[in-house]
Amino acid sequence: MEIKIRGQNLELTDKIKSHSKERMNKLTKFFDHIIEAEIELIAEKNPSISDSQTAEVTLFTKGHVLRAKESSSDIFASIDLVGSKLERQLKKYKEKMYKSSQRRSPVKEESGTPDQIEKNRIVKVKQVVMKPMTPEEATMQLDLLGHEFFVFTNSDTEEVNVVYRRKDDDYGLIISG
Repeated sequence: MEIKIRGQNLELTDKIKSHSKERMNKLTKFFDHIIEAEIELIAEKNPSISDSQTAEVTLFTKGHVLRAKESSSDIFASIDLVGSKLERQLKKYKEKMYKSSQRRSPVKEESGTPDQIEKNRIVKVKQVVMKPMTPEEATMQLDLLGHEFFVFTNSDTEEVNVVYRRKDDDYGLIISG
């Protein structure tokens, strides 16, 4: 893993650099696919800020980016706090990846109580043919179907758009860019 360290309003001593690198290298025992870690250490000069020492870390993995930021009165404590936060994020990320790979396996057995079985999964796939229409026609179609949202091809821009019903009973339009 490549580690880049930057300091803002702070002198990067060898002790701070080695502590930062040591703490980031510990993360590889939780997840060994970390490509790069960018560490930014910031010292706020405002005396009214009690937690003036901030550590912000961005981890680049294969396909995903994880970021954490922690502040305290001591830069070493901030580095440790942000490291602990990243450990939790990496464990959660690794667990999601594992569950995702289990879902793709050809034979899937679900065991346990219904509470233990993962709740957020795709249970239905729908294929639709999107005919070009205006946003106004799409809102009418949304009302006719009784759905919360409707995906359509905008006849004016020929892009995929989404109309949705807002909580105030108005409509929203999401355009792709």
